Amino acid sequence: MAAAAGVPVRVCHQEIVKFDLEIKAAVQDIRDCPGPLSALTELNAAVKEKFRHLRGRIQELEQMAKEQDKESEKQALLREVENHKKQMLSNQAAWRKANLACKIAIDNSEKDQLLQGRDSLRQRKTTKESLAESASNITESLMGISRMMSQQVQQSEETVQTLANSSRTILEANEEFKSMSGTIQLGRKLITKYNRRELTDKLLIFLALALFLATVLYILKKRLFPFL
Repeated sequence: MAAAAGVPVRVCHQEIVKFDLEIKAAVQDIRDCPGPLSALTELNAAVKEKFRHLRGRIQELEQMAKEQDKESEKQALLREVENHKKQMLSNQAAWRKANLACKIAIDNSEKDQLLQGRDSLRQRKTTKESLAESASNITESLMGISRMMSQQVQQSEETVQTLANSSRTILEANEEFKSMSGTIQLGRKLITKYNRRELTDKLLIFLALALFLATVLYILKKRLFPFL
């Protein structure tokens, strides 16, 4: 660009370069956009706005070129304008390619998500079947445990009944033992009483026998030895 172009021309040129770089960055963002389509639409709206600004600045630069007094400066600016237009067309082509690539990527991603969704549905179905089978197994196990517990309860009831009968038998035996103990004590008292009576009877018999012998001896003495 010629040095005599002036400050407005330099400022316009700088803005064109700035918008060009921003458009290139935005096109790269579109190429890398993972989706969804709403995000792609927002990026495209921003790129359109930047192209509008860029086109306006190129038109301003073209107008400035036409207003130059020197033919050399005018031609130089018009060549720059032509280069900027070509660059803008190149950016537009890159923008269209980026949109196409992004849309294809988003479509493929949505297809993959659909396939994953189907796989997920099949997996959930399989999981539900597995859960149902597990629930059935658990139910059978619980029923088995319930039957076993019922048998244990029945056995416990029988054991308790047996213990109750045993306790009743022990109580009855205890009562019998108490009754027998009373009978034994009464028999002991009777035996003691009989023993005492037997001793008394023996003593009486001994005294009677002694008295009888003394009487016999006295009679014999009087008859055989009257002089004594």
